[in-house]
Amino acid sequence: MVYPQRVEPKQGQESVWDYPRPPRLEPVAKRLRAILCGETIADTTHGYRVLETSHPPVYYLPPEDVRMEFLIRTPRSSFCEFKGVATYWTVKAGFKTAEDAAWGYENPTPEFMPMKGYLAFYANRMDECYVGDQKVTPQPGGFYGGWITSDIVGPFKGGAGTWGW
Repeated sequence: MVYPQRVEPKQGQESVWDYPRPPRLEPVAKRLRAILCGETIADTTHGYRVLETSHPPVYYLPPEDVRMEFLIRTPRSSFCEFKGVATYWTVKAGFKTAEDAAWGYENPTPEFMPMKGYLAFYANRMDECYVGDQKVTPQPGGFYGGWITSDIVGPFKGGAGTWGW
């Protein structure tokens, strides 16, 4: 197994290799947005981010700041050893449908209870997602949902050959 070389962060940046395992939940005051087909599906300054070693942050937005009329609950679920069972939603806006594009934890583990009912969005399934005024880059691969911005450095887990990290 070849392990990645940590990129040294510059002033004002964070390295995902300094994030903890098990992951940590922290509040985010920056504006977070998710957009599909010209509709702002979610917009908040009251989100959380989950920080986990080798992963870009996953941002969770409170349900009161998500336009739930654009979301349809799906039968999909998954299990995270740290957060519990996730449920998924498809996002439909205009002529676009983004399957299983949002997920959240209705009954998270005690450590993640503050984000109960909050939703995260896969940036690669939405048209645009933002942290502050910066458009994010989706985490590589299709499984994880981290949002990459210029203030974090990797390398990032998720792409080909990174499952064993």
